[in-house]
Amino acid sequence: MGEDDVGRQGDFAARTSHLRTELLAHCYRMTGSLADAEDAVQETYLRAWKAFHTFEGRSSVRTWMYKVATNTCLSSLTAASRRVLPQSLGAPPGDPTAELVERDEAWLEPLPDAVLWQQATPTPEDELLAREDVTIAWIAALQHLPPNQRAALLLREVLQLSAEETAEVLGASVAAVNSALQRGRAGIGNGLPGGRVAGVDTEVEREAVRRFVDAFEAHDFDAIVASMSEGVTWQMPPFDRHYVGARDAALLSFTHCPARAAGDLRYLTTRSNGQPALGMYLREGRQYEAFQFQALTVSPDGLVDDVVGWLDPHFFRLAGLPLVLDA
Repeated sequence: MGEDDVGRQGDFAARTSHLRTELLAHCYRMTGSLADAEDAVQETYLRAWKAFHTFEGRSSVRTWMYKVATNTCLSSLTAASRRVLPQSLGAPPGDPTAELVERDEAWLEPLPDAVLWQQATPTPEDELLAREDVTIAWIAALQHLPPNQRAALLLREVLQLSAEETAEVLGASVAAVNSALQRGRAGIGNGLPGGRVAGVDTEVEREAVRRFVDAFEAHDFDAIVASMSEGVTWQMPPFDRHYVGARDAALLSFTHCPARAAGDLRYLTTRSNGQPALGMYLREGRQYEAFQFQALTVSPDGLVDDVVGWLDPHFFRLAGLPLVLDA
């Protein structure tokens, strides 16, 4: 590598390395998959490094990097590309006593906060943005949009780029961007940021999670029901149904979870997608083993309002949680 290349590499790193966290969040919003987002960020930096000599400074480096990242994601997404949750499949709520059925789908994945902030310490403003912009509900809503509408909505609504900047990023006209934005807003409806977690006090949220955990660890059916809102939604990809209502959610657990008595479950708290999250462990002999990684939504009145659980222990690792606990 020549002296000029070394200097260019150093300049590129100095001007772009601090953007990696927000680019990861952006690519996750686009793809709904942490694995795909990480691949997209890696490809973004490779493409940007190779093209850095063409950067003329007509826009900020940040906008230019978002252009590369967005187009990297778009090149990997088809018109039908989307990550789903069971509720997105259109079937009615499931019977909690019926057999669970696995379905081979491209399932939406969680984004543990430990991954998002592994290379940076979030400011309070960063954490607030994370709460609003990477929640499970918001990412799931985005996945209903075609990729070009998804991109336009994210660039305008989340990143607050102008219509002209967005057009430059997407290589489209301002009129095309405005049309995609209008259709995206209509398509996503109430899924737009703002209001999904607003008004949930930190202490209220913490107490809601504590009641939820205590109820499940005690294997107390009535306490489990009382810890959730009447209209709570429960989903567990790769199982193909979603469940609605506190009693149905509790009955689902009592019917299908291997836990049969107080002490069979233990939990560790963490955060994912800017929301409270739990590592759920099942007793196996003299230890507890990772069983389900859960992201929770808490309503302003202090009840768990939505639960999405993934059975892949990989998400425990990503959240920095152990796979085994001593009994």
